[in-house]
This record gives sequence, C-alpha cells and structure tokens, in this order.
Amino acid sequence: MKQTLLLFLCSIVSVYAQENGAVLGHITSEGAPLAYVNVYLENTSIGTTTNEDGQFKIENIPYGTHTIVASFTGFKTKRQTINLNKPSISVLFDLNENESLDEIVVSGTLKPVSRKDSPVPVEVYSPAFLKKNPTPNIFDALQNVNGVRPQLNCNVCNTGDIHINGLEGPYTLVLIDGMPIVSGLSTVYGLSGIPNALIEQIEIIKGPASSLYGSEAVGGLINVITKSAENTSKFSADAFLTSWGELNVDLGYKANIGEKTAMLLGVNYYNYNNPIDNNNDNFTDVTLQNRVSLFQKWNFKRSSNKAFSLAGRAFYEDRWGGEMQWNPSYRGGNEVYGESIYTKRFELLGNYELPVSENIVLQFSYTNHDQNSVYGDVPYLAQQRIGFSQLTWYKTLNTHDLLFGAATKYTYYDDNTPATRQADEVVIPSLFIQDNITINNNNTLLLGSRLDYDSRHGIIFTPRVAYRFKSDSESIFRINAGTGFRVVNLFTEEHAALTGSRDVIIENELKPERSYNINLNYLKTFYTKQHQIITVDASAWYTYFTNVILPDYDTNPNQIIYDNLDGYAVTTGVSANIDMMFTNGLKVMLGATYQDVSKTEAGITQDQILTENFSGTWSISYTFYNPKIAIDYTGNIYGPMRLPLLGDLDPREPYSPVWSIQNIQATYAFSNFELYGGIKNLLNWTPNKGNPFIIARANDPFDKDVEFDNDGNVIATPDNPYALTFDPSYVYAPNQGRRIFLGLRYRLN
Repeated sequence: MKQTLLLFLCSIVSVYAQENGAVLGHITSEGAPLAYVNVYLENTSIGTTTNEDGQFKIENIPYGTHTIVASFTGFKTKRQTINLNKPSISVLFDLNENESLDEIVVSGTLKPVSRKDSPVPVEVYSPAFLKKNPTPNIFDALQNVNGVRPQLNCNVCNTGDIHINGLEGPYTLVLIDGMPIVSGLSTVYGLSGIPNALIEQIEIIKGPASSLYGSEAVGGLINVITKSAENTSKFSADAFLTSWGELNVDLGYKANIGEKTAMLLGVNYYNYNNPIDNNNDNFTDVTLQNRVSLFQKWNFKRSSNKAFSLAGRAFYEDRWGGEMQWNPSYRGGNEVYGESIYTKRFELLGNYELPVSENIVLQFSYTNHDQNSVYGDVPYLAQQRIGFSQLTWYKTLNTHDLLFGAATKYTYYDDNTPATRQADEVVIPSLFIQDNITINNNNTLLLGSRLDYDSRHGIIFTPRVAYRFKSDSESIFRINAGTGFRVVNLFTEEHAALTGSRDVIIENELKPERSYNINLNYLKTFYTKQHQIITVDASAWYTYFTNVILPDYDTNPNQIIYDNLDGYAVTTGVSANIDMMFTNGLKVMLGATYQDVSKTEAGITQDQILTENFSGTWSISYTFYNPKIAIDYTGNIYGPMRLPLLGDLDPREPYSPVWSIQNIQATYAFSNFELYGGIKNLLNWTPNKGNPFIIARANDPFDKDVEFDNDGNVIATPDNPYALTFDPSYVYAPNQGRRIFLGLRYRLN
C-alpha cells in the first residue's frame, strides 16, 4: 500500500514537473551584453532581470504559448512569442537604442514630422511624464516643465494662467488637437477636466508662433494632443485621494461601433470640499471645487484612408473660496466674503481630409464658455464664444515642402462690467504660406508669412524664418526669427480687477502688441559605451516688444492702469534641459532657465512684475525591476520676483524669496494595475512664510472700515495703519502645504 501511494505521488510530481519549464536567455545591444534589463511574461507578474553578463532565467513557467517582453530604459521594447513544450528553451534579444528624437510632432509646422527633422524646436512630454507627479489637471502638471510656470492670479479663487519664458499668460496660446479653443476667459478652466489617460502627448513651443497661429501665440504655445480612438486601451481608470480630502478620478473607454467607427470616451471628476486655513487669516488656503468633464472622440475609417475625426467636451465646475464661514446663502451679499464661480462650457472640434487627390485638410472648432461669478458683492457674468476653421493644403515640389492655409476666427465676448460697454464681436480672416526647403541632408530652411485682417486694426503681417543644420544624426542646430502680434481682450486678462477694490483705468485706445524675436537652439544626444544616453537641449532667445500692454499697479495703488507702453519691453534669456538614462534603471531630467524680463519707459527700466529671473526643474526616477517598483522625485525652484504692493506703507515683502515645491512618489506595477502614493510639497512651503499676511485687509474684505481722502487715497488710521484696502492679488505660488496622496491605475488592453 505504501509503495502504491509513493508511486502515485511520484507520478503527480512527474506530471507537474513536465507541465512547467524554464526560459533561459541572453540580451545584448549591438553584440554587447545588457545588464538589469526587465524580462517578463506579458500580462503576468512572472519575470526577472538580466545579470551583468546580460543573461537571465525564468523558471516555473507553465507549458504553452507565451510572449516574452524585454524592456529597458533608453531602448526600444521587444517581444518574442515562444512555445514552451520542453523543460527549457533559449531565447536571444538584441535591443536597439531608443532614439529620443523620433517622436512625431505637428505644432512647429502644422504637419506631422519627426521631432529631429522639425526646423522649429518642439518639446514633447508624454503621459509617463505626467505620471511622475499626478495632478488633477494639466495646469498643475506643467509646474515641472522647464521655462513654464503656472501662475496663480488670485489667493481666493485660485484662477491663473501659464507663463512661458517669463511672459504673462495672455501671451501663451493653448491648443487641443491643434485647435485654439482655450484662450482669454477660459484658459485656466480649459486646462482642467481633460483626463490624463486620454493624452497622447503635450507639445510646447517657446517663442512666437504667430505666423502659423495668429494672435495670442506671441510667447509660445502648448498643444495638448489627445489619443486616437483606434490606438488606445479598451478601458482605463485612474483615481487618487490626498490627505487634504482631494479626490480625482479619470476614466477612459474605447468601443468599436461597426467596422468603420471607433469611439473614445473620457470622464474626469474632481472634488475638494474641505475648507482649510493653516495661515489663520480666516480665508480658505485652497479653493474648493466640484468639477465634472466628459470628453468623447470619434474616428471614422474611410475607404480612401483619409482622416476624419470628431471630438467634443462638456465641462461644469462649481468653485469657491473666501471666509471660512461662507456658504452659498451669502453669495453676492456683503456680510461674508466669498468668490463663487459657476462655469459651464462645451467644445467641438473636427478634422476632415477632403476627398480629392491633393492633401487638403479642413479643421474646425467651436467653444462656448458661460461664467456666472460673484466676487464678494460684485457680480461678474460673462460669455465667450470662439469659432475657428482652417483649410490647409500640403504640396511637395522637388525640395520644397509647401503649406498653404486659410483660416477664420470668430470671437464673441460680453460681460456685465464697465470695461465692456458693448459686446466685443469680431471676425478675423487669415492667409498663410510656408515653404520648408530641403537644401541637402544636413540643411533645411523654412520661410513663412501670415496676413491677418482685423477690422479694428487693419492688416497685420507676421513673417518668420527658421534654419536647421544637422552636423550628424545626433547633433542639431536651429535658428528661428520672426514677429508676433496680439490683439488684446483686456478684461479677461486681469482677474485682480475683480477680486479687490482697485479700479480699472484705460488711458487710451489700445493698439495691438508687436514682437520681434530670435531664438537659437542646440540639441545633442550622446550614447556612451556603457549604453547610457545623455541628451542636451539648450536655447537662447531675445524678444523685443512694442505697444506692449502691462497692468500698472504702481502709479496709483487703488487703480490698475492700462495703456500701450510709451517705450519697449524686452525678454532675453538662456535655458537648458539635460536628460540622462542609465543602464541600471536610473533616469535624470534637469532643467534650468535664466531670464531678464523688463520694460523701459521714459528712460527708466524696471523688472516686470511677477516674473522670476531664474528657475529650475528636475525629475529623478529609479526603477527596481523585481518587483517592479519605480521611485520618482520631482521638483522646481524659482528665484525672486517683484510683487504688487498697495503702497509705500505696505509691510509685505516687495520681492518673493527663493522657493521650491518638491514631491516624491513610489509606484508598484502588478498585472494591469499600478498602485502609487507619495508626498506632495515635501518642504511644506507656502508663500505666507516671512510675511505678516498674504491677503491685505482679510479682516475687512468689504472695506467697511477703510477711510479715504478727497482724492480717493486711503488714509492711515489706528485700525488701518498701513493704509490698505482688501486685495488678494499678492500671490505668486500655491498656498497648499504638505499632503500625502494614494492612487490606483488600471488598464485593460
């Protein structure tokens, strides 16, 4: 009996052993062994890493067909399908280095080209970059992009804009899939509510791009490109919660409807409903928000294989900030101060390639933005509608890659303020042409020009020229020069006019701003013998502005005065990005910018307000491959910037200190899940440190106890020794301290 039982157990062990085997392998690159390569069975947690000789062994693999994946930072991922039907088999991988300049970009020339072939320098940021520091919106995600700074413009409602190379937000054009649906009133809101899971990449151009995109692209542009419905996961989910009570949820779903239609649905929900006052001024440190956004994109397959897609987004947000005891019953009254903003907007955009033999594409977009706001007892009711259509014709003749375009932009804006006596409605038609000339394999010249007609200002001409020289496959030198212009929509650009007691003064009829720019760029990629990759991307720029319109906070502390500058403004600087990828799983991204942004009037030169003279960003990531855990340490640092004071007696610091926001995160990947968590604002830095207060007269937000003289100037009294009025515009950084976050991602391919 014992012998029978022993034979039975041995047979079970034998059968079990025969049903499992091992994979032995060797991984190289150009014949040299690669150490620390991540090797695993696709869609499982079974895997290992290569040793110093590039060898690996995965055991206890069930018999059958499997896909072996070899993945390594800096190299293109490879897959190999095997049929394991014996105790062990051997495989060989030879990985190719991942060309960091192979990304396809469209923002520089309006045509898909390899990043290294674009005569205009374009920076590209992938979803992997966004994951290093998860945020509830793109606005916050840009804080770790070198030379780009999300600027808060109000301590109470936390609205803001995007600064590029020190220029104010109105100089930055924000696009979604190449369409200018985010501008003016809707900038900060348009950058919220786009699910990060649906973003293919973010392209950033620093410097004027008005010859292709018209007004608002004076300082640069940000193009948020969403994924195609055909090339994304079937389902994705990403949710995180912070110790402050913030909840953010992103959902993505793809469905094929018939054989020729693919639909992509995205949902973003954000909620923060936990008033916190850590600086004890009786005002919320962070605006409370309840936001939902629905995004849908349709891709249609046509028999001609020409492109056709439609996308739309609906957005609703209820945000408020103010005194801690505020609730909606106080909305619009003068008992308890609050800033309450109800925002409704929808967007539609499309891309249609005409059914003709030539490459002619029609693009169009429309956005409707409705805002119902109150700032204390001041109502602000505004509507903005933007319609845009563009027809482009791409034609190649010998060495000339030609682009002809015609565009029309319709803008409608109206509000209930004295600054807008009647609705602003204008149609601006445009014509543009571009010739990208291939001189030889190493030299490319781009010539472009644009004509815009504005009934208020006449014809506006904006030319540009770009030259690219490639000394070898990894060294690229670019020079860009051109002009830019900006037609001003005044009131939407200065939120401080609403949130305090300053009056808006318009001295004269405002003329369009003009800029003249030159930009030098050098990009070099180094490949070491140890298979390390180092990329250096350095730029220097100079921009000269005429007719510049800047808010004057200094002449009269109780006013914001607007006029065309009787002089000029200049921004000049240098920046550099260094990306390093090491074979041991370490990746380092460093960025630094030094800039001088000033205005000169009546022979007096002064630093531009709310502009830092230096900044830096970094991202340090390390991946452990077994188990697969990634550590990300990200941060930024900013130099001093001049701040808006209310007068000579104002005790707040006239310049901000050097400040830094730093974050750390750990991510554990298993199966189709990613569990992540960490700490934001490790240093617990907030702008109230070193200042007696941030919000002026927070104890008297309706200025009930402020005394004025006959000229309207504030009188210093025992209750108001600094002669101040209520003003929350002294803001340059987030007022949110340290917090812990925890999140989970899921992806079904």
